[in-house]
Amino acid sequence: MTAPLIDLHGITRTFGAHTALHDVTLALPPGRVGVLGPNGAGKSTLLKILMGLIPPSSGTGRVLDQDLGGDRDAAGNWRLRQLIGFMPEADSLVPGLTGIEYVGLAGELYGMPRREAQRRAHEVLSYLELEEARYRRVEEYSTGMKQRAKLAQALVHDPPVLLLDEPTSGLDPAGRDAMLRLIRALGTDHGKSVLLSTHLLADVEAVCERVVILAGGRVRGVGTVAELCSRRQDRYRIRVEGEAAGFRDDLESEGVRVLAETTPGEWRVTVPDGWTNLAFFKLAEINQVVIRALLRDDETLEELFLRTVSS
Repeated sequence: MTAPLIDLHGITRTFGAHTALHDVTLALPPGRVGVLGPNGAGKSTLLKILMGLIPPSSGTGRVLDQDLGGDRDAAGNWRLRQLIGFMPEADSLVPGLTGIEYVGLAGELYGMPRREAQRRAHEVLSYLELEEARYRRVEEYSTGMKQRAKLAQALVHDPPVLLLDEPTSGLDPAGRDAMLRLIRALGTDHGKSVLLSTHLLADVEAVCERVVILAGGRVRGVGTVAELCSRRQDRYRIRVEGEAAGFRDDLESEGVRVLAETTPGEWRVTVPDGWTNLAFFKLAEINQVVIRALLRDDETLEELFLRTVSS
C-alpha cells in the first residue's frame, strides 16, 4: 500500500504568545496539493515543520512514512532531507555563485556526492531552460530566472516530494503561466508529489488535484475542489436567443433574481424555493425566446475560500 504523503496529528506551533498553527490534523495521499490561505495563515510554518527546519510545539506526524525531523542515516544525513525538495518564498540565492554552482551546492547539502551533484545540476538547469545562463551569477538573473533557479535547487536530488512556497511570487503573467506549467508537468509527467503553498486561487486551480485551506493557523477544509464546493440548487447560468428583455422582466416578477449579465442575453440567476427548470422554458415560450443553455451554477473556488476563511 502506498504510504500517505502527509499524516499529521494535532500539530501546534507557537512563537511566544503567538500560535502560528493550532491542532493541525491532516492525512493526504500522494499527488498535487494546494495549501491555500491568506497571508499569516500558517502556510510557511507548516512547510518548515514538514521539512524539519523547525519542530512542532506539540503533535506528531510523518511525511512519506518518515517521522517529522527524521532519523539520521549511516552517513548522518536527515532522511527527510533526501525525500523533499524545498523552494522557499524568499530568494535564498547565494551572491557570487553561478547558477551551476548554486544548484550543485544544493545537491551537496541534500547529501549528494559532489560529482553527482554537478552532473544533476547541469541536467536540471537544462530541463528548466537555464542552460545558457548556468555560468552567469545568480544575482544577475531576472526574477523569472531566479524563480526557476530556486526550483532547480529543489529538484537537483530528484526527490519524490516538492514543497513550493509561493513559487509564482513576483512573476509577470507570462512567467507565472510558464512556472505553473512546469510544476504541473513535474506532477503529471514525472510523478512528483507537490505541496504548493499560495494565497493565489488561480495557481491552485491550474496545478492541484486537492486543496487544504488554512486560516488563522487552523485547517478549515480538505479535499478536492468538487468535494468542498457547495452544490447550488438555487443558482443557474442561462443563455437565451431573441428579445430577452420581456423574458427577464417575467423572471424577476416570479422571484428570480439576476445576479449578473455576463453577455447580452446570458445571466447568472438565483431562483426562489420551489422553482423548477420547466418554469424557465414556459416563460421563454411566452416571450418567444429560445433557451440555448441552462446550467447549474455551483460554488466557485473563490467563493469557497471566502466562505471558509470568514466562518
